[in-house]
Amino acid sequence: MEFDKPVPGGPCWTELGTDDLEGAKRFYTELFGWRPETDPRQAAGCYTVAHLGDAAVAALTPLYQESQPVAWNVSFAVADADVTARLVEEAGGTVVVGPMDIFDAGRFSVALDPTGAAFQLWEARAFPGAGLLNAPGTLGWVELATRDTGRAGHFYTTVFGWGTGGSEQYTEFAVGGQEFGGMADMGDRYPPEVPAHWLPYFAAEDVDATVRAAVAAGGSVRAEPMTVPDGPRIAVLADPRGAVFGVFAEDEAS
Repeated sequence: MEFDKPVPGGPCWTELGTDDLEGAKRFYTELFGWRPETDPRQAAGCYTVAHLGDAAVAALTPLYQESQPVAWNVSFAVADADVTARLVEEAGGTVVVGPMDIFDAGRFSVALDPTGAAFQLWEARAFPGAGLLNAPGTLGWVELATRDTGRAGHFYTTVFGWGTGGSEQYTEFAVGGQEFGGMADMGDRYPPEVPAHWLPYFAAEDVDATVRAAVAAGGSVRAEPMTVPDGPRIAVLADPRGAVFGVFAEDEAS
């Protein structure tokens, strides 16, 4: 990710929905050094913001609906959630929640792209999103896995105006000329029941050490550490409840 604070159209926040909030607090605190703070207001539904130093970097929440999976979600910053929600529907996506006000923090919506991947819209008011991006322990890249890259690419460039680059094998997304994420074809690498999805990657100082720490804390490895040719060192992990996320280090030697 080529910016360290949210920018319009780019990823601005990531949050975990989990059926073990206390366990998630322990796991991610041990892994990334986060300091979780749970909103005491009853209407907040135990929404927990994780901090790294003074910066808010992610959220951990209970599952609010029976159908909600244990998973990480990605939010994109928009100037007007209502306008963007209409663009989502016009481009073939589906709005499943909102738009709705979240106290005085901002306006929020949940949508599905035409290939089934869920994502969130965030119109900032009092809360701008992550106070820090692309630093160890914070969101540093987002990746869409889908079985129809052509349809998905057209959708996101239409709704958000993203630029695209990369290669035939891997599309890179950019906003204002700054890269922040990518898109990969799921192909036969995933079981048929796995839906299209956005995967957050957290920056790490040492990918291999982070993988060992995750396993020691009760997590598991979904993709072993590897160094992308001319790219970062990456790995894909799952927390103890099965929520999948990635870690990467830009200049780490293999």
